[in-house]
Amino acid sequence: MREVNALVTDKLSSGRRRRRNDKKDINIREVAREAGVSIATVSRVFQSPDRVANLTREHVQAVISRLGYTPNILARSLAIAKTHSIVALVPDIANPFFSEVIRGIEQVAQQNGYTVLLGDTQYDLQREQAYAQLIPARQADGLITLMPHIPRIQVNGRPPIVNACECVEDNGITTVRTDNIAGAKAAVGYLIALGHRNIAHIIGRPKSPLSIDRQEGYRRALAEAGLGINPHLLSQGDFSAESGIRATERLFSSKQRFTAIFCSNDEMALGAINAIRLRGLRVPQEISIIGFDDIRLARYFDPPLTTVAQPMRQIGQEAMKLLIEILLDKDVPPRKCVLAESLVVRKSAVAPPT
Repeated sequence: MREVNALVTDKLSSGRRRRRNDKKDINIREVAREAGVSIATVSRVFQSPDRVANLTREHVQAVISRLGYTPNILARSLAIAKTHSIVALVPDIANPFFSEVIRGIEQVAQQNGYTVLLGDTQYDLQREQAYAQLIPARQADGLITLMPHIPRIQVNGRPPIVNACECVEDNGITTVRTDNIAGAKAAVGYLIALGHRNIAHIIGRPKSPLSIDRQEGYRRALAEAGLGINPHLLSQGDFSAESGIRATERLFSSKQRFTAIFCSNDEMALGAINAIRLRGLRVPQEISIIGFDDIRLARYFDPPLTTVAQPMRQIGQEAMKLLIEILLDKDVPPRKCVLAESLVVRKSAVAPPT
């Protein structure tokens, strides 16, 4: 009798193994895609179902049941042991642009049970690397960097990193950014449409992908209008208001005529306006100014600044969402997310004086 029971048990077990092997292994990413929700939402259905709207929870559970998905218990236990903290690296926390991006990161992090550790690197590579070591030390789960390069992290597999704002030349890294070339081209094209022909450009930090792309947009706009670049109308800054003042002074010292300045960010644009006023000149009546970013102060400055608006908070939100996807599924492929920018016309740019 025991032999018969053993034979039946073996056949049943064999059948179950065959059914499992006949089915394609399902992972959380496939469940999310099939349900039309984020990976984070599927995870919350398992770990915190009360935080998911009833209709969404029932829909996801139905998809889970239909696909036959069972979460990996070991993976879940490891996930519970994680810190649920992430590191956000910024080069200059005093820059209001980065402050808005951090707000977006914080918003999504809080909604998903993560805390944000802020690292102000001040463009110091050693400080940056020290913060990045929190990941292999298991003091933080992942990293969002707002720098133009990726710090070295020794981990198994793909490092849990998302790059925001800057565009790194690494196809293995998920990035979130806007089209800086298109934004700069639109800004300079607007000045050309107003009638400006002698347009100066205050460049951002040297070797920054942002600076390079925005200068390329400046070049393309001039080229399409049949205008050449006057090298004397290019002045180097570093994204700070103080550098905008110094760069504008160098433009005046060049003795070259210009009726407008396109600045690589709003802080330098505000510095340029101050430098122009110190010369006894008026903005925009004598010199027009356009910035880039649309920081909060831009709309309240005198005159209100015409600028290229970046969706700063959305950049942070998307970066955090993508990092959570990586933390929940290390096999999710790298993504290149490009958000839309727009030209915001205010009062700092008008037709050139006759």
